[in-house]
Parts: sequence; C-alpha cells; structure tokens
Amino acid sequence: MSEPRFSVLLGPDGAGKSSVMGRLAETLPEWRMVSTDSAFVAPEHALVPRLRRDLHDHLLPGLGTTYSVDFLASVLQTAVVHVRDQVREGDPRVPVLVDSYYYKILAKCRLAGVRDSRLYSWWRSFPQPARVVFLDVSPESAWRRRGDGTQLNALEYDGDDGDWPGFERYQKDLRKLLLEETRDLPVTMLREHPDADRAAEAVREVLAP
Repeated sequence: MSEPRFSVLLGPDGAGKSSVMGRLAETLPEWRMVSTDSAFVAPEHALVPRLRRDLHDHLLPGLGTTYSVDFLASVLQTAVVHVRDQVREGDPRVPVLVDSYYYKILAKCRLAGVRDSRLYSWWRSFPQPARVVFLDVSPESAWRRRGDGTQLNALEYDGDDGDWPGFERYQKDLRKLLLEETRDLPVTMLREHPDADRAAEAVREVLAP
C-alpha cells in the first residue's frame, strides 16, 4: 500500500491553527481536517477529546508531583496514534490537512524532559507529509492571544510561574524544535497575520492555489 498524501499545519502556541482549520473547513469542503480538537473528531472517537480535557484538567496541574513526564508522554501518545490512524485510514482521493501531526507533541515532550529516544524514533517512522505549512507568530502576539498569560497551561512556558520571560523562552525553544523536526520536509513559512480570516486565506492559497 502506498503512503498516504497529506499536509500539516504547524506553528507555535497561539499561532491560531485551530481557528484557521475551522475556517478552512468552510472554504475547502473537499478537504478533510484531522485534529484532536473536538470540532474535528468523529463521535465514535469521543475518547480522544475526553483524554485531552483530562490532560489539561488533571494531568498538567499535577505534572512533576502526582504525574511524571513519562506518564505525560504516554497520554500524549494517544493523540499521536489517533492522528496517524486518521491519516492512514482516510480515502486517498480526499486531500487531508493535519493539525501539527506528531511534531508539536514530540517537541513539547523534549522540552518537558522526556528522554525516551525509542518513542521518538517510532513517531518519526510514521508517514511523512507532502508539505508543511508553518503558521508563524511572535511570542508577544501569542502572549496577548493567551490573555496576557492568564490562559496558559504548563506545556506553554518554562519554569514554575508562567510569567512573560518563561513564556517567551519556551516559545522560542518550541519554534526552534518544530523547525528542526521538519527541516527535511517542504516547509512553507507564513508570516504572522492579524486575524484568523487572513491567516486562513494565506494557508488556503498554499493548499489550493
């Protein structure tokens, strides 16, 4: 069986990927959007968004005390495998756009201190996209979009306080790792756009010129 063809929408925290995919679902109805966001998950896969909520509500607040970083990686792997399965099982005639694929989760696991190279090697063996659209955003804009830091989770900043220096440092490291993971792929860099509508139009022009 030939490898599936798909594209990936990637970017740092606060880049607006979810909003962009929501708009693309309306303007590119012929495309299939793959994400762990509940808006794009079929009812029969309701466990996926449920695990995502539990991760944010229960795991992340206890990360480093109640739960280890290896446990975090184990839970995040459910999202990675779900997205891979969706890529593999889709109709090959239907173009597919994937939110972040495994790249962002792998980068965040590395930043969290997960050292299991066997896990990373397995993820890196997954089918690779035909192209990556990198939706860029400055740490300053991402900070504002996160309510000036009031809406952060523990996988969006460095340190214990969730302050601006820790957020900026983390986002710069995250961006660097995302580009490192995709350096051998065709990547289209899109500059930061002031709103989701214009960002979605820029992505649409890359996907369906």
